[in-house]
Amino acid sequence: MTEFAVMFALLGIAWFWQDSLRVREIAIALAKDFCAKENVQFLDGAVAAVSIRLKRDRRGRLMIARNYQFEFTDTGDNRLKGTIMMLGHTLETMHLPRYGVS
Repeated sequence: MTEFAVMFALLGIAWFWQDSLRVREIAIALAKDFCAKENVQFLDGAVAAVSIRLKRDRRGRLMIARNYQFEFTDTGDNRLKGTIMMLGHTLETMHLPRYGVS
């Protein structure tokens, strides 16, 4: 019985790891596209996970919510932080702070 529990736990961890990689790739693509539309430069080609939690979607289903940060520049001389919240494999919110202010 304990071997079954260990195997089940390992399969759950492997699924979560694989799913997290897939969602991270989606978040990177969304950040690149968003930065291009906003005429700013997406830096480092990466997003960094900030938090992971459970959240209900609009239908009331429990989903994994992942918050990411990424860096961009509007002038080439600064680094600003944007945020992305993914709910499951779907974009929930994306935000770039106000930039270009002296």
